[in-house]
Parts: sequence; structure tokens; C-alpha cells
Amino acid sequence: MDQILGQVLRNAVWERLDMLSDLANRADAQSLVSVARSELPRLTEGWRAMLRAHEPDERGDCPTCSTRWHRCKAPCSVWQVAHEHLVAGGLATQPDVKGRRAVPAQSRTVPAPTRTPGRHALVTPPRQAIATT
Repeated sequence: MDQILGQVLRNAVWERLDMLSDLANRADAQSLVSVARSELPRLTEGWRAMLRAHEPDERGDCPTCSTRWHRCKAPCSVWQVAHEHLVAGGLATQPDVKGRRAVPAQSRTVPAPTRTPGRHALVTPPRQAIATT
């Protein structure tokens, strides 16, 4: 039952993110302002709640990512992803293909990730039986 509930929860979150991405890419200016006013505070509070859960403890370990047998030193992957997407994403530069000049991150073309809507990248779909003739 927990797996089913977890999958329903993950699907709902992925669908919400897909909807917000579609709005950002297709909505008119007035709709974007309306969505930004309602969704940005929710998204920033969500980031804050997630990052609070990953604040390092007194030993410098992430209490959420660490286990009894394996300590995860800060910054954990959650903080690294947060920094990449919220701070460095638009500012980072990367050499072009021939290494001659730096290209700002926002001008780079990155292929869209391919995934089934509503599925987490780490959740593997059930294997399909291969029909033999």
C-alpha cells in the first residue's frame, strides 16, 4: 500500500511540475504574472523546507542523507542541486565545443530530459514481458 501511495504522490508532483513548465513556456504575460504571484512563494517555501531538512548537524553531516553506517558530509546532493539551479544556473559559463570562448549558461542549448510524465527518473517502470514467437 505504501508503494502505491508513494507512486500516486510522486505522479502528482511530477504532473504539477509539468503543468508549471508548460505555463512558463506557453502562457501570455498576464497569466505568467498571475501564476508567478501564486506559485513562486509556494515553490520558495518548498525549497526552504527541503533545505532545512538537509541542514548539516554539529559534525557537518547531513542528517537526512546520512545513515547509521554511512555519514554524508555537507553539502549533500540536495544542497548542491539547490545551488546549481538557484544560484549558479544562470551565471555559470562553459567553454564552447572548440574551447575558444566561454558560453553563458542561459545561451547553451540543453536537450530536454526524456522521461514519462509523472514518473521519477529513479523509479524504474515495470519490465514488460518479451513475446517470443
